[in-house]
Amino acid sequence: YSFSWLGGGKPQSGGALTFPRGATWFLSFHHPEAVRRVLDGILRDPEVAYGMRVFEVQEQAVPHFSGCYHFKVAGPVLARARREDGSREYLLWDDPRAGEALTRVLRHKLESAGFTDEHLDATVQFDQMYQGARTKLVTIKGISHKASLCPVVVTGTPDAVRFAWEVGVGELTGSGFGALR
Repeated sequence: YSFSWLGGGKPQSGGALTFPRGATWFLSFHHPEAVRRVLDGILRDPEVAYGMRVFEVQEQAVPHFSGCYHFKVAGPVLARARREDGSREYLLWDDPRAGEALTRVLRHKLESAGFTDEHLDATVQFDQMYQGARTKLVTIKGISHKASLCPVVVTGTPDAVRFAWEVGVGELTGSGFGALR
């Protein structure tokens, strides 16, 4: 699964955010039963955090994907490589190795979900033509991660591209990284 960052926030003094017109947030799952469990939980208890509550839930129809799709990102994309000493190196949008890392993670997730054969030929690359790419430092549970805000191009079977849209790309998609729209 993956989830986006909150949309619609306006910065305030002291680093706070306000959401004068409400916030938008989306969750995406590969397994329909997970969607149902989350929706049931939201309907049972619409309180989220910090005084926010869910007022409306909309289900988005699944787009019709072809073998290649350009996605905007709804959160920073995290790509890393393992160094020889076992430590991890962050790979940003302009590093040629980033696409290899994103592809490796997507293929692993596809395989874990039961995909085989040509589905495992899927690839992910940062859109190198995008002029507004930038990096973002994100701290979660005291750990700082360096990630990229840059659209991605996913190539593969329509089912593999749809899977990427459902689960996101890169690492830590369950922590707010790599959601696609």
